[in-house]
Amino acid sequence: MAKQIFINLPVKDLQKSMDFYTALGFTNNPQFSDNAGKCMVWSENIYVMLLSHEKFAGFATKPIADTKSKLAGLFSLSVDSVDELNTIVANGLKAGGIEPHEIRDYGFMQQRTIEDFDGHTWEVFYMDLSKMPTE
Repeated sequence: MAKQIFINLPVKDLQKSMDFYTALGFTNNPQFSDNAGKCMVWSENIYVMLLSHEKFAGFATKPIADTKSKLAGLFSLSVDSVDELNTIVANGLKAGGIEPHEIRDYGFMQQRTIEDFDGHTWEVFYMDLSKMPTE
């Protein structure tokens, strides 16, 4: 089996969150989805599990963080172009996401940040390695 990553996120409104992640470009895998959790696919090896608070709590050993007021992690997604970066964030904003600050341009990398309804923070970036500083 290939190495994969599953990011498990507690969400308050499963359908609303599923719609948001679909707008970002994720697809739903119904094989690993039910009424309490939705498996959202970014690529063949990267998945986000959107879990109701009740289902998430069944796996957790600590209280669920309030990610609307505190940062619990930064999740990053690479894309193939600046246009794709801008399209993904624009779609996320139309779906109700929040962009907490303007685009960051590092010369070789452009990065935008978007938060979902529960405050989970995603950094979407495009990197052009040919422009990466050599020193």
